[in-house]
Amino acid sequence: MTLTIDSLASSLSGYLASDQVNSVRRAYFYAEQAHDGQFRRSGEPYVTHPLAVANILSEMHMDHQSLMAAMLHDVIEDTGVSKTAVKGQFGETVADMVDGVSKLNKITFSSHAEAQAENFQKMALAMARDLRVILVKLADRLHNMRTLDVLSPEKRRRIAKETLDIYSPIAARLGMNAVRVEFEELGFEALFPMRARRINAAVKAIRGNRKEIVKQVQSAIEACLEREGLPGRTIGREKHLYSIYEKMRTKRKSFSEIMDVYAFRIVVDSVDTCYRVLGAVHNLFKPVPGRFKDYIAIPKANGYQSLHTTLFGMHGVPIEIQIRTEEMEAMANNGIAAHWLYKSSDDTPSNAHIRARQWVNGLLEMQQNAGNSLEFIENVKIDLFPDEIYVFTPKGRIMELPAGSTAVDFAYAVHTDVGNSCVACRISRRLAPLSEPLESGQTVEIITTPGAQPNPAWLSFVVTGKARSNIRHYLKNQRESESIALGRRLLNKSLAGHGAQLEKLTGEQLQELLTNLNVSELDTLLSDIGLGNRMAHIVAQKMFPEEAREMPKAISKDSKQASLAIRGSEGMVMSYAKCCYPIPGDPIVGHISSGRGMVIHTETCNNIAEIRQNPEKVVSVRWDPDVEGEFAVEIRVELENERGIIAKLATAITSKEANIERISTVERDARFSIVNLLLNVRNRIHLARVMKHVRLIKPVTRVARVKSRKLVKPIKGSITPEALKRQH
Repeated sequence: MTLTIDSLASSLSGYLASDQVNSVRRAYFYAEQAHDGQFRRSGEPYVTHPLAVANILSEMHMDHQSLMAAMLHDVIEDTGVSKTAVKGQFGETVADMVDGVSKLNKITFSSHAEAQAENFQKMALAMARDLRVILVKLADRLHNMRTLDVLSPEKRRRIAKETLDIYSPIAARLGMNAVRVEFEELGFEALFPMRARRINAAVKAIRGNRKEIVKQVQSAIEACLEREGLPGRTIGREKHLYSIYEKMRTKRKSFSEIMDVYAFRIVVDSVDTCYRVLGAVHNLFKPVPGRFKDYIAIPKANGYQSLHTTLFGMHGVPIEIQIRTEEMEAMANNGIAAHWLYKSSDDTPSNAHIRARQWVNGLLEMQQNAGNSLEFIENVKIDLFPDEIYVFTPKGRIMELPAGSTAVDFAYAVHTDVGNSCVACRISRRLAPLSEPLESGQTVEIITTPGAQPNPAWLSFVVTGKARSNIRHYLKNQRESESIALGRRLLNKSLAGHGAQLEKLTGEQLQELLTNLNVSELDTLLSDIGLGNRMAHIVAQKMFPEEAREMPKAISKDSKQASLAIRGSEGMVMSYAKCCYPIPGDPIVGHISSGRGMVIHTETCNNIAEIRQNPEKVVSVRWDPDVEGEFAVEIRVELENERGIIAKLATAITSKEANIERISTVERDARFSIVNLLLNVRNRIHLARVMKHVRLIKPVTRVARVKSRKLVKPIKGSITPEALKRQH
């Protein structure tokens, strides 16, 4: 039957007031007029598309404003009608929804990643203002998927791919299972037509053989429920083509392995009956250990509730059973749309609606923290494919996280500040590494310290988008503030040679400098200097070109005055060379490395010798008298082999409050060994105390600090001393 506005209005009158139905009619006639002369690829008038979209929403019992937005969703994008005109005719709410949807229509995924990401950001913002925007968009996409046949194969594949990539997971995230399944089936057919046909033919071929077993199992379950006096209906579940394909692809299972499992759903009247039915079927057939999941007590993130169990059926056939109430069945199929479909008179938001709102708020937070739209969509995609685990806070609150999540993901899920200041964790009351993957049922306690900050290494193991975007955001801001502070100190040091100071420069002088250097603001300039992208003394020369010509060597008259004090708290833009490991007390020199900031070397380091000829790259530095922190240093211990000697060595070092970062052993011969240790010490005096204590160990014959390693790559084809020995 052809869909018309009259047939739609007739079905709407079953749940909408007559004035609301008339508003939907008015929106239809407005759209018909706006799209006059426009046709779809199929040759039908364009208005048939918005009418079909409104019809999909009417099946969800959506409100009249959503239906009006569906009717008008393409007028701003494809006709000369403005948002202001729509607002004047139908009000601000409808105009905002139309505007939100119309901006999303030209997302291109495979080739225009940037455009896709930008448009997805717009969708997140539109959803944040009104959740109905995403439902209108999903209905629009659903009708487009149903009418893909008329498009070219290339366009069909592109639209199918973006549907499977983004819209199907969004439908799943909002609990709209019926929409998700249709997206997946239509998308699979369009993207991989040959694979879809092959799997479909194989399913049809074995359907006849399965029918008898399905009938036997269903009869056995129904008879069992009747004996126990438990009311409920049993339905045999067909596996969808796309889910069969995905299981074959990801789980490396054969078609026969997947189809050997028989699936049933038992729908009952109450939660109490669900658990009683579970007991009855476990008595009927033996349950498979470890395959029971209670999503009623702990619902999925999208509000889905059900009991899942797997049984050994007759002849050893595996049987998957889902047990749920009628309300849960409706929620599983319609998700957030169930808020409108089964709206009660008190109009309180459903759990799915509240969870969807929380998810959208989480998207907004990620969007604000992301560096750009591509980073944002990468984080969202991570969150759209969760295989959940459920863990507990120390107070017993349940937190749902994607599988593979760590304590750091948990900390950020609790609160951004908890994540930022997290230093350690207890998993089920035992101290554990922050990188340890969590498992369902564990209790996680986060230990925080006020001065702590995120570690860049966390990015290698966190899995949630929220944790990833927050860590990146914090580190980016931290690095920026540290590079500005270092840049300010370096520029002040260079200006001191000209008898000037940054704080005492006039606004005109600063503005002239920024204009000359083509920089918009002072902080950007300071950050560039701190990161080593600009040289401080060249910037100073730009300000005092006459003095620079007259006194080229004025800066180094008083090295103590001109040298920069290193405090040890400069952060990420100040690093200590791994070739010579400088520590407080060593004579040092600073090397400006582009993009990395300043690298500190010892004055005698071989790797700085060539660079020292280039004064632009070298800064005179000294240790601040109040330098704080721990610094890495390498020592070499020669000793006689003895049982437990490494343990003795470690005990001696830690007893002097030094940390061992790394330890490696080289056996010189059967009697002697060389042990290389990387320690964390406060300064040279601390190191001397540690080395003195190590010398007291009887088997130790020699202790020395490793002063400098030459960081050079071996020339291809060169002969090493070891190779020469082998030749002789």
